[in-house]
Amino acid sequence: MEALKAINLGIRFLLEILVLVILGYWGFHVSQGTIIKILLGIGTPLLAAVIWGMFGAPKAPFVLSGFSFLVLEIVIFGLPAVALFFAEKQTLAFIYGLLVVVNLVLMKIWHQ
Repeated sequence: MEALKAINLGIRFLLEILVLVILGYWGFHVSQGTIIKILLGIGTPLLAAVIWGMFGAPKAPFVLSGFSFLVLEIVIFGLPAVALFFAEKQTLAFIYGLLVVVNLVLMKIWHQ
């Protein structure tokens, strides 16, 4: 069981990285115009990283808990699924979203 918990934590870390990658992909493909693409492609993942680092990361300076932490998780990990959907990558959005839901449920069940 401990091995499964460790794997789930590893998946969580990979999902955190995927949040940044997917938001960057979305930013570079969402609009026309080079400047807007660069701003969204770099700015969106940067904003997500700052928000997660400030409020959601294990060593965050302002740790959220309970319902507010759950809302933050849903927003941070849910936005990439929406971004993939609107970037016309519906299958990847579904797979990513399913992986996030399973991971979050296991995180809550196992108190990780």
